[in-house]
Amino acid sequence: MALRLHAPMILPCDPACSVLRDAVLDIDEMGRVLHCGPRSSAPERPHGVVVQECSGILLPGLVNAHAHTPMTLLRGMGGDLPLLRWLEEVIWPAEAKLRPSDIRAGMELGSVEMLQAGVTTSAEMYFRGDAVVEATLSVGSRVVFAGAVIGMAELSGTGGWRGMVDEISRWIDADGLRFGAGERIELSYGPHSAYTLPPEALALIGEAAQQRGALLQTHVAETAAEDAEQRARHGSVPALLEELGVLRGRVLAAHCVHLSDDDIELFARRGVGVAHCPGSNAKLASGTARLVDLLAAGIPVGLGTDGPSSNDDLDLWEEVQLAGMFARNATGDATALSAASALLAATRGGADALHRDDIGALEPGRWADVAHLDVDNPAFATGLDAPDSQVLANVVWAAGSRAVRDVWVAGEEVLRDREPTRIDRHQVQAAARKAAEHVRS
Repeated sequence: MALRLHAPMILPCDPACSVLRDAVLDIDEMGRVLHCGPRSSAPERPHGVVVQECSGILLPGLVNAHAHTPMTLLRGMGGDLPLLRWLEEVIWPAEAKLRPSDIRAGMELGSVEMLQAGVTTSAEMYFRGDAVVEATLSVGSRVVFAGAVIGMAELSGTGGWRGMVDEISRWIDADGLRFGAGERIELSYGPHSAYTLPPEALALIGEAAQQRGALLQTHVAETAAEDAEQRARHGSVPALLEELGVLRGRVLAAHCVHLSDDDIELFARRGVGVAHCPGSNAKLASGTARLVDLLAAGIPVGLGTDGPSSNDDLDLWEEVQLAGMFARNATGDATALSAASALLAATRGGADALHRDDIGALEPGRWADVAHLDVDNPAFATGLDAPDSQVLANVVWAAGSRAVRDVWVAGEEVLRDREPTRIDRHQVQAAARKAAEHVRS
């Protein structure tokens, strides 16, 4: 049904990061934004439109630009190891044990956790996409799912990496790139990395994605050691991807910690999106991406949590804060990333990095993915009458996920008073515990 949300403040996350006071958000019957602006200039409310009063602040649902959410089941495993040892000795052997029901349980748990943090969209790279999609639809959130492609027998199965590519291609050909109520599901390709796949695989996947207009998600230059062979042969992973023709399509590169000036220029020229994952990169001692330089080059940058066993949570508000603090610390400049810029990276920037113009902001025509922040907490002790800059600072630096109260996806309320509306959280947690026991057995 059509809906009007009225709140003392709305942050639409337009390019200027405007602050709208005493504002309304109109949502049509399909779940898209009709109007967002001050109540004084709002169109007359048509007969039958439901009005919901929201105390506090409305803003777009956050976009988690890179995650492996079913790994909620693997939290705490190998937590003190560097990336490659963590993957090879702990994570990949554990993932080889996962059944489809386990993946669904882990994805449902993580989707609820993300809704409670105001995250409405996540870009996922994982296996058994049917289980991931089923979990996403059951909770009511939104996913850009990349079928993981990796050149390891224990994970790729008898069909190898070619079979994994064929599987996602058949799925896209059968169901299209986007489907589900409110187009909640987008399918994409997920070649894991240049160090786990041969060049011929990367080239073939790039071609398959471009033929279908699909997004390609991949890990790039996460650690200094992982792509040493590629750098020795090709100069860098971005240079290799360019040589193979991969960068001619829609590409999201995750991490991008160790990029040269030439790599950044190449990504900017090709319009590659970047998912910046400061928390995971810090925990694994991988380094810190050159966020300020990426933004200065005009590269669309979103924020990602990475997997919840390398982070170890799915709270994108933490990434907002870490991105700002690391950028300031790396440059020695307290103005390097403003509160407004950090908020935009988690919303509009994430959408841009995913090559999407229908999420990430409260603008007419975009999906009405909305988070409601409760200001009745210490983060907003000065109230909403404070200057705009102070309110934005409190949202970014003080509030965090504890302020999230309600969430809508495509105009449907999927979190109310911090509890999911479509699914029983206690049952989700019980199923995840059972699945985690199986993985540890």
